[in-house]
Amino acid sequence: MAFLDNLGFAVRLLAGSAFRPMTGTPQQPVLVSREDVGVTFIGHSSFLIQIGGLNLLVDPVFARFLVLLRRARRPGVKIKDLPPIDAVLLTHAHMDHLNLPSLRKIIRHTYGKTGKAPAVIIPAGVEDLVEKLGFSQITSLRWWESTRIGNVEFTMTPAKHWGARMFKDTHRGYGGYVMHSGDHVLYHSGDTAYFDGFHEISNRLKPSIALLPIGAYYPDNFRTVHTSPEDALQAFLDLRASVFIPMHFGTFKLSAEPMEEPVPRLLSAARQLGIEDRMLPLAEGETRVFPGAGDNTKLSTEVLVQDSL
Repeated sequence: MAFLDNLGFAVRLLAGSAFRPMTGTPQQPVLVSREDVGVTFIGHSSFLIQIGGLNLLVDPVFARFLVLLRRARRPGVKIKDLPPIDAVLLTHAHMDHLNLPSLRKIIRHTYGKTGKAPAVIIPAGVEDLVEKLGFSQITSLRWWESTRIGNVEFTMTPAKHWGARMFKDTHRGYGGYVMHSGDHVLYHSGDTAYFDGFHEISNRLKPSIALLPIGAYYPDNFRTVHTSPEDALQAFLDLRASVFIPMHFGTFKLSAEPMEEPVPRLLSAARQLGIEDRMLPLAEGETRVFPGAGDNTKLSTEVLVQDSL
C-alpha cells in the first residue's frame, strides 16, 4: 500500500509539471566591482555569486527537465550570457542540484571565453560524478573543512539532509558553503531541514547574508529533510544574519504545497516578527548588490535587473 501511495504521489507531481506552462524571461546578469558582492538568482537553488573578484555558480541547473520532471520557470540567466566562471560549488548529488548537462555547458562556455575551465568544489564522495567533466581542479570538502581560491575562503557547513545520487550510494557527502572575503560573509545552506547546527554555523563563521531554502515541505514528513518557510525563518534567526534571500521554490514541482505558497508564507511569518524588511526574495535574473564599504550590515536597497533579452 505504501508503494502504491508513493507511486500515486509521484505521478501527480509529474502530471502537474508536465501541463504547467513554463514562465519567466531570462535577464542579462549585472556585473559588480571586485569590492562588492553580487547575488543573482537563477532559479531553484542556483545562483551566480560575485565575491572577492570571483564569479561563482552554486548548484547551477539550467535543464528544462530532470528526468521526467519539467521545469516550471525558465532560468533567470542564459549560460551564454554568464561571465567566465572561476568556480562551481555543488552542495550535494541530487539531480536538482548537480545537473551534468548544465555543468558540461558551463565548462565549455568558460573555456571558450578564457581558455581555462572553472574549478569545482564538492562534498566528499561526489568525486566520481564530476571527475570526467573537464573541470580544471576538483576540491572535495567535509564539514568544517576549508579551501581558498584567490581572495575567497570557502568552508563547507553541516546540513540535515542526505547526499545519495541513486538509492544506495549513501556514502556521498552533502552540506552548504560559507564564502568569506574581506567584510563579506555569505552562506548558501544547500538543502536542509531545520537543526541545531545553524547556531554553530553562526558562532563559527558569522554569515551576514543567508541563502536558505523555503520549499518542498509538504506533506509534513518532508520537513525531516527540508525547511518550511517558518523553519527557514527560525534558521535565519539562529544564524543572526542581516539578510535572508530565499531559494528552493517555484522552479520544480517537488512536493504537494502550491508552488506559489512559500514566499508569501515566509513574508507573513517575518511580518509577525517585525523583520520583513530583512527578507529579500529575488525573481529569476535579479541581482542584489552588497557594497564593500567595510560594514557588512550596510546593505544596498537596490535590486538590479537588466532588460529582457
